[in-house]
Amino acid sequence: MSKLLTIGMATYDDFDGVYFTTQALRMYHDILKNIDYEILIIDNNPDGKHGQSVKNMVGWMHGNCKYIPYNSKTSTAIRDEIFRNSSSKYTVSIDCHVFIKNGGLDALLHYYENNPDCKDIIQGPMIYDDQTSYSTQFDPIWRGDMFGVWGTNKQAYDTGEPFEIPMMGLGLFSCETKNWLGFNEHFKGFGGEEGYIHEKFRRNGGKAICLPKLEWLHRFNRPEGVKYRLVLEDRIWNYFIGWLEITRDPNDIMVLSIYNYFRNRIPKESLDNIFNDAKKLILGDNYANS
Repeated sequence: MSKLLTIGMATYDDFDGVYFTTQALRMYHDILKNIDYEILIIDNNPDGKHGQSVKNMVGWMHGNCKYIPYNSKTSTAIRDEIFRNSSSKYTVSIDCHVFIKNGGLDALLHYYENNPDCKDIIQGPMIYDDQTSYSTQFDPIWRGDMFGVWGTNKQAYDTGEPFEIPMMGLGLFSCETKNWLGFNEHFKGFGGEEGYIHEKFRRNGGKAICLPKLEWLHRFNRPEGVKYRLVLEDRIWNYFIGWLEITRDPNDIMVLSIYNYFRNRIPKESLDNIFNDAKKLILGDNYANS
């Protein structure tokens, strides 16, 4: 790896987010002036009306920013491409509408210095728009058609020391690049990665870690609506695919919890078809319709 740190983001018709996130990184984080780093932009709609503006912006930055068009599929899982294209020892994935609080990158690199050959997935608290409230983790609960509910471990946060968490939203996450475990290649559309990727790291001998000083602010509001594909069936598919990949067992308690949660959210026939197709793809024909 030729560089120390890659900060990457995937985008889909969000030039404003990319612009302000990228420029804030370059303007407000002095540590980037003292290390060899790069910024990667993975454009998931390069032919859309924002694509050329994003590409032009990268061209203005002269050297340490790279633009990568990617339209093989539309999915939040294309964040995989950030790690695949990273030229650095360490990689951070952030949403293209996230600000990292000053000192956060310093804390991240300090953690890596103290943990060589790090197998952990590293995250930090998400702070809300009031810049006072925060969440340190996702608690493993089904709600709102997602696995994971924002939670706060104030006691651990107040120590200022790294602590283990069950899972977290993926607006910002990091790992040592060589130890990235990847999202399943069959993921599509939006969601399903939270919890799944954390469990993969745990089963590989790592932990899911929160660094209290790696704080980030996320823009949630979208006055013009979501531009990318947002279909519930895609998310259900991803949950089945991911957890079948991990457990190799259609009767695992987590796999069954997916089925039981969504059984009243979409028609049973549709749910059964998704489940059977996922079992066939991941486990083979013998598991279809089982």
